[in-house]
Amino acid sequence: MSTQGDKKSTSLFIYLAIFAVLIPINTLLVAYGEIPYSNAPGGVGLYTAAAFMIAFALWFGGWGVLAAYIGCFVGAGMLMGLPVEVNLYWSLADLWQALIPLVAFKAFDADVGLKTKRDLWIFLCFGWLFNNMVGAGWGASMLAVGGFASWVDVPGIFSGWLISNLIVTILITPVLLHYITPYLQRAGVCVHRYWA
Repeated sequence: MSTQGDKKSTSLFIYLAIFAVLIPINTLLVAYGEIPYSNAPGGVGLYTAAAFMIAFALWFGGWGVLAAYIGCFVGAGMLMGLPVEVNLYWSLADLWQALIPLVAFKAFDADVGLKTKRDLWIFLCFGWLFNNMVGAGWGASMLAVGGFASWVDVPGIFSGWLISNLIVTILITPVLLHYITPYLQRAGVCVHRYWA
């Protein structure tokens, strides 16, 4: 006979296991999933990791958001030699890109599977446009704050980062959400709030 405490510990174990899997996936996507494009504004390529991080956050809540931050911290910051003290705040760019849509979907009680036009509009506003603007603005600015870019370069980095994320997010994330969400919901692994 199982108790409510057993169910909570079981679900916590499942989410910790998912979290442990998401970290290396995000790290690998960040480190090796960028499609370089030499003529892009700011020298930024297509950052495919953003599209997956957003989906992971919408499916797995805070676990997906934290995995996005850690994946960026390790996959981009550490592997590209960014000093830890700069990497700690620079990597928040990916956290914002994943957290903003999660908060919006919870606040507006939207369906992650994008079942209605309303769900799609919430995604477009908060999981495609606003979150990517914040992430690109944060990332470009923090490179200048950390001394890795001049403030003159920030608009080019911002526009390259934003355009890249807008492209990959609109092409990949809605497909993931629409087609994979039902399987994850049936498996009972999608979070209902932020952590469970």
